[in-house]
Formats: sequence, structure tokens, C-alpha cells
Amino acid sequence: MENTTVQQGHPKGLYLLFFTEMWERFSYYGMRAIFILFLTKAMMMGDKDASNIYGSFTGLVYLTPLLGGYLCDRYLGNRRSIFVGGILMAIGQFLMFLCASSVAPEGGASETLLWAGLTVLIVGNGFFKPNISTMVGQLYPQGDRRVDSAFTIFYMGINLGAFFSPLICGGLGDTGNIADFKWGFLAACIGMIVSVISFEMAKNKYLTGPDGQPIGMPVQKIDIKNIAIILGSIVLIFFLLSFKNLFKNDTDIIGYLIYGSMIVMPLIIITDKSLTAEERSRIWVIFILAFFVIFFWGAFEQAGASLTLFADKQTNRNIGGWEMPASWFQSVNPLAIIALAPIFSWFWGVLHKRNMEPASPTKMAWGLALVCVGYVVIALGVKGVDSSVKISMFWLLSLYLLHTMGELCLSPIGLSMVSKLAPIRFSSLLMGTWFLANAAANKFAGTLSSLIPGGGEGGEGAATTSFMGYQMTNLYEFFMLFIIMTGIAAAILFVLSGILRKMMHGIK
Repeated sequence: MENTTVQQGHPKGLYLLFFTEMWERFSYYGMRAIFILFLTKAMMMGDKDASNIYGSFTGLVYLTPLLGGYLCDRYLGNRRSIFVGGILMAIGQFLMFLCASSVAPEGGASETLLWAGLTVLIVGNGFFKPNISTMVGQLYPQGDRRVDSAFTIFYMGINLGAFFSPLICGGLGDTGNIADFKWGFLAACIGMIVSVISFEMAKNKYLTGPDGQPIGMPVQKIDIKNIAIILGSIVLIFFLLSFKNLFKNDTDIIGYLIYGSMIVMPLIIITDKSLTAEERSRIWVIFILAFFVIFFWGAFEQAGASLTLFADKQTNRNIGGWEMPASWFQSVNPLAIIALAPIFSWFWGVLHKRNMEPASPTKMAWGLALVCVGYVVIALGVKGVDSSVKISMFWLLSLYLLHTMGELCLSPIGLSMVSKLAPIRFSSLLMGTWFLANAAANKFAGTLSSLIPGGGEGGEGAATTSFMGYQMTNLYEFFMLFIIMTGIAAAILFVLSGILRKMMHGIK
């Protein structure tokens, strides 16, 4: 009788993980909502430099989970990894608070605190991000049908945190007064502390598997080797982030590291001699789609970079006599996901019943096409408009709605596809490679954002930028770059979908 009751509902551990992840996402997305505005307004950086830092930060955020996942599996276990990651991220947000509190035009301590804060956030995220979601599945017996709905509930926690964090951190920090940015970072710090405390207080009571045994326990004791790896990672990332300023050198070593990893990792996997021809064919599908994903997220992740600068400088945010903070636009995407995800799930189900559901590559091509249409909308909004004129927020809201629809076609589909196509012995490594594509895409997003015309020091400067020979002198031409890039990628992926479907050998 007791077993039947458990099977009908979800383990209480799921709601603890939901709450923990919600506050962690609150911390990350709250900080991200005001980050580029802080760099350009308080740190007095040009749009180009701020965009490149944004790309390096978000790119490394997706790279370090490879290290965190490795240390978790071999030594720390999920619980200890989440604790270590959470503490580091809380410290990182507090360093950002100190940075914003000591900001000065000449740099000095504020600049050092900036690199230190970003470094600790990146390393902390590496321990936290890959380990909390893996615990969700451990709460259930193998083959339990509740797992899918459990991940749906968990995903709602992610988006709930991402929805209200820009409203709170942006409302406190993005006020027009640069002295207030510190309160936004402090709110993000408090969110991370709430996440860690709630996890630590309830983990022993609720985080148990179907057999009643605790899950996510340490594999081995922390030794000097673990500590050396963690400290070494912190020193290395601090060096990478501050390299340009320390040595007055424009070499993009973070870009080389991320893009180089995107080439080396697939080569290591695909040349493994234990792979059968069918397994190798399916893995090629993952790598090919990962390449297209870079163009999707490179355009989509402008949300935290160039589109935030656009919202701040060229969007009419007045509602009555009140001006909405530019950072609040970043709440549109998670709110739209919460509203639209059930509709998309129902829609795919209807098509499946009628034997009309498109294969994963086709769905992902539609995702790219919708991002392209989003940029068509915003390009129409700025076409022929003088740079001193602010356009209606309708254009930006429409873009975010279309981009969310594109995300629902691509992001969950891609994760599901990797789990289906990857041979079991390579599943973690291939999922890590998939996230590596996200790292490359976020770095690419920062590079593209830096091309926004007029992005010199303090937002003024070079009126013309170029990408692979394409010249941009205004926002219309800048947004056209994304239309061309995602439009061509979508068209090629539509053409390749049939071939990729055959290479998947019956897996949809």
C-alpha cells in the first residue's frame, strides 16, 4: 500500500532539487540581466569590450561543467559538488557586489574584483550545473514513467527562477544610478545563499533513492589532488579572463580554448576503435547538429548582450510616466517558455498520433528558422529609423516570443536526441560535447555582439564594423547579419534533414 502511494506522486526530494535549482538560476540570470549594463555604464567599457567579456564569461560557464562532472563522478559525488559549487558561486556574486561598490573610472581594485568574481562564478557553476539535474533521475526506479514529468517540473523551476530574477536584480540594480548595480549583485548573492542553505538543511532527509538509500554520496574522500585541481582551475580561469588587461594583448586565448575543444573532443570520440559503423553514424549526427546549434545560440544569446544594449539605448520603455528597466526584457523568454511549453508538448503529441511528427533534425531546422524570423521583425522595426529615435518595445517583445518558440523546437529536442543517439558508454562524454557547442555558441554570441555599430569606449566609437567582409553601419545592417546567418543555416539543415534521418538508423 505504501509503495502505491509513492508511485502516484513524486518523491519530496524532487521539490528540494526544484527549490535549490530555482534559486541558483535566480542568482545566475539575475546577475546576467545587469552584467553588460554594469560593464558599459559603471565600468565605462565600450560595447565591443563589454560584449567580448560577456561572451568569454558565458562561454566558460558552459565549458567548466566538463571538469565539474569529472570530479563529481570520480571523487566528490553530487551532494558535495553542489555544495562546493554553490559556495563558490555565492562568493563570486559577493565579489561582484564588492566590485560594484568600489567602481572607479580608473579601474584599480574594481577591475581586479571583476575578474576574481567572474572566475569564481565560472568554476562554481562547473561544479553545480552538471550535478543537480542528474540527481533527479536517481530519485526514481529504472523505467519509472514519472521521470519525464519530474524533469518537466524541474525545468519549470529553472524558468521560474529565470523569470523573476531580472525583475528583482534588474529592479534593484538597473535604476539609472550606477551606484545601485551593487544591490542587484547582492540580491543574486542572497539567492545563491538561499539555494545552498535549503539544500544542505534538507538533503539528508529527502534525497534518497527508491530503495531508501541516500543518493549523490561522495565516491572518495577529498584529497590534496582534488583541492589542487580546484585551485588550479581558479588560477587558470582568472589568468584567461584578465590576460588582455594584464599583458595589453588582444589575443583571444579563451576563444582558442573553447573553439579548439570543439574540434579536439569530437576527433577523440569519433576515432575510438570500439565504435561500430552504426554507432559512428549516429555520433556524426550529434556532431553535425552541434555545429548548427552554434548558429542558433549565437543569435539567441544576444538577449544578454547586444539586445540588452538595444533595449537600453534604442527602445521606448515608457509605460505611462514610468520607464521600465532594460534588464526586465530578459524575463520575457522564461515566462513565454512556462506558457508555451505545454502547448508545444501537446502539439508534438498530436502530430505523433497522426504519424506526422517531424524528425529531430527537422524540428531543429524550424528552431533556426524561427530565430531568423525574430530578427526579420526587429530589422523591420529599425529600418530607416534614425539612431537617436527610440522604437516601440513591441518589436523587441515580438522577437523574444519568436525566439522562445524557436528554443522549444531546438533545445529540449536536442538534449533528448543526444541521449537517444549516444552509445551508453559515451553518453556523458557526448552530452558534455553537446554543452561544449553551447560554450562555443556563447563565445560566438559575444563576438557577434561586439560588432554592433558605434561600440567604442562608453558606447561611442567606430561607426562601421564588419564580419567576413559584410559591412555594418547601422542597426538594420547589424540585424541583417543574424537573418543571413540563421536563414542559411536553417535552409541547409532542412536540406540535410533527410540524410541525417537515415544516419540515425531508425531513431527519431
